[in-house]
Amino acid sequence: MKPYNLVFAAAAFAAILSGCAGGSDTPPPSPNVTAATPLVSEVADWDEYVGRFEATKSVEVRPRATGYLSAVHFNDGQFVKKGQLLFTVDSRPAKAALDQARAQLAQAEAELTNAKTQLARSKTLSETGAASQEELEEREAAMRSAAAQVAAAKATVRARELDVSFTRVTAPISGRISERLVDPGNTVMADNTILTTIMSVNPLHFTFQGSEAQLLKYQRDKTGTSKGAAVRIRLADENEFRHHGTVDFVDNAVSVGGGTIRVRALVPNPDGFLKPGMFGNLRLEASKPYAALLVPDEAIVADASRKIVYVVGEDGAVEAKQVQLGPISQGLRVIRSGLTKDDRVIIAGVQRARPGQQVTAKDGKIAPSNKAPAPSANTAPPAAAALPASAS
Repeated sequence: MKPYNLVFAAAAFAAILSGCAGGSDTPPPSPNVTAATPLVSEVADWDEYVGRFEATKSVEVRPRATGYLSAVHFNDGQFVKKGQLLFTVDSRPAKAALDQARAQLAQAEAELTNAKTQLARSKTLSETGAASQEELEEREAAMRSAAAQVAAAKATVRARELDVSFTRVTAPISGRISERLVDPGNTVMADNTILTTIMSVNPLHFTFQGSEAQLLKYQRDKTGTSKGAAVRIRLADENEFRHHGTVDFVDNAVSVGGGTIRVRALVPNPDGFLKPGMFGNLRLEASKPYAALLVPDEAIVADASRKIVYVVGEDGAVEAKQVQLGPISQGLRVIRSGLTKDDRVIIAGVQRARPGQQVTAKDGKIAPSNKAPAPSANTAPPAAAALPASAS
């Protein structure tokens, strides 16, 4: 190699080393994040349960008369009103028995009239001495017997009239009727054959099971299971708790086997959309309203069992704070402890922040949002970023 080539290579190598040394003095730029103070709002805690809708009234329609079913007067599944005619049982045998009872009543009334006439004649004769006292007493006894026969005949007529009325099967309540279980032409047995069922539709009951521990909490706080406590319900395909109701019944004993107690809420159903037997998720008011700090779920970092939020200090450094989470309210997560209302929480760019790191924080604002479905209070937020092992 020529001497001037060696000189050129040495100069180039020195220039590279000089450039590297100069670059090490320039720190990397601070990551950009958005920080905001927690939203302070009045909230109430809600506990979530799974339950089922039930009709407030449910009736198995049975005939009160035995005979051939002659007609059906409704369409399967329609809404019926109390007293509406549903079925007709052949009434001819009952009407014949009624005619016979009326004839017996007429006979008894004729005998009573005759007994009264004879008693009056005996009284007249007794006053003139033409009839004895013994005969008068016999006439009085005959009249009382005839009067009793009339009363018994009238009772028989009322019973036969009831038998005739029982051949008309009417709706005992208003509600949605099921399909007919017996077709015309079949024989039905009084108080035995089930013809169909009717369930009331407005309002409905929603029943669910609560644990003994929750019952004790509600009783001590005077919330939850108290009569009139507010509930909200959503169906399987709904994202919002749009159906509202109130607690109207708490069972009188805790189940020995399961350690649970049955609770029931009354839910209006004016349009009949809700059906008995439907499942739903219920939220029960579990606390009185209180002031709470709220942050977005995206600002919360999961570190094993710990929940962390990153805050920006006055010097621009990131600090990790462990927090205790509450339920979702207004689309935000309630923070029970670990934050103050003056902390600047990183709500955007969490994945770029690390404890002790200097960041460039842009001011943001936390606002209520109801776009996402509200999860259970026990649902943990997703991990925004893995917390370094060195974080305290």
